[in-house]
Amino acid sequence: MFRRTLRVLSAQFLTALTLTSLPLPVSAQEQRRPSHCIAIADAAPGLEFLHRASWQAPLPEYSVGIHYIGHASFLIRTAGGLDAVTDFNGYIGQTTLIPDIVTMNHAHDTHWTDAIDPAIPHVLRGWGEEFGTGIDHHLDLDEMLIRNVSTDIRSAYGGTESEGNSIFVFEVEGLCIAHLGHLHHEPSDEQYAALGRADVLMVPVDGGLTLPLPVIVRVTERLKSSIVIPMHWFSGYALERFLEDIDESFVIDRRDGPFMTVSLRDLPARPTVVVLQPQWLTDTE
Repeated sequence: MFRRTLRVLSAQFLTALTLTSLPLPVSAQEQRRPSHCIAIADAAPGLEFLHRASWQAPLPEYSVGIHYIGHASFLIRTAGGLDAVTDFNGYIGQTTLIPDIVTMNHAHDTHWTDAIDPAIPHVLRGWGEEFGTGIDHHLDLDEMLIRNVSTDIRSAYGGTESEGNSIFVFEVEGLCIAHLGHLHHEPSDEQYAALGRADVLMVPVDGGLTLPLPVIVRVTERLKSSIVIPMHWFSGYALERFLEDIDESFVIDRRDGPFMTVSLRDLPARPTVVVLQPQWLTDTE
């Protein structure tokens, strides 16, 4: 009797062990890696930014390089050599660099292109295939996670295209880097929540083509990003107005060049606006 009972228990154990060894269902295997940016940031106080002279220089470990190409385009480069270009319009300079990822928005043709080099592996459009449908990106490249939050844009003849643009978020080396794109309205509470934490924020400061300056200042102050990089400015006047309106809440750090490196451990103790000077990428730096 005892032996028979032991054999039954052994068989049940082996069956259970076999079942737990079987491959998981497809739905479980394809679960998305959760965003670490939808949380509260713990900025390291009292530390300084790292400086590099060129986007081609090797990056320190656990750091990210940011090069302001111009208009609304930035190169975001990881220490492992993964390259993403925001609001890609087909031209980034006299360079042989082929980005691994490009993001685009189609409010204006300076923010997107149909002429995509087939060598670019990942092309993320900020709008859906049909008018007003939006799109959902969650591209996990291990070293970098790219996702988006859809927003509305003004369409032709005074209309609105629902979910026609995207705020893109790049999660890399523990940082949450958010690019507001060609933003046409203040995000809703739901969109703010979906955006989550933004350690580094690229913000349009033209004051008219995107959002009026008082609104963009309100958006910037609500997000409380450690680093804010102005973009989409066409004159010193627009940039200076933004800096004047925000200088009570943010430290202003003006740089002579287009490039900076940043890491989670080097975020400033006080929220800081870093002004980068736009410059095309070149291989001769």
